[in-house]
Amino acid sequence: MIVKKLREKRNWSQEQLAIMAGLSTRTIQRIESGNKASIESLKSLASVFEIDISKLKEEVIVIDKSSESWKSESFLVKVFFWGVKARKQVLTMEFLCLALGILTWIIKPDIFATPAFFLLAYIFSTMKYYIDRKKHW
Repeated sequence: MIVKKLREKRNWSQEQLAIMAGLSTRTIQRIESGNKASIESLKSLASVFEIDISKLKEEVIVIDKSSESWKSESFLVKVFFWGVKARKQVLTMEFLCLALGILTWIIKPDIFATPAFFLLAYIFSTMKYYIDRKKHW
């Protein structure tokens, strides 16, 4: 859900959003943590944010490269994610490298290729975790 991102963009607390939407703070917390929201809750939140209900159901999977937190990232992180727009791209590369590593290990173990694929899968996984933790998506 995109609720947390919209709330933080407006600098509202969970309590303020709950009051404006006519919901409990606990409901807002549940929705922000990824639990399903009732249609009534979605309607209330959509009216507060002045957006369509379908927008609230979207997952935040795109890197916001215009945010201040992204601009303050190191050059190495920016280079690694150059050309990457969505989380799905990083996830695909991670699984592709892992699959190729397993495949080369089973078919014809190579002293360079097999460890390289596993290392790349690990790097993609670590970078994805880092960006998840920094909430850049």
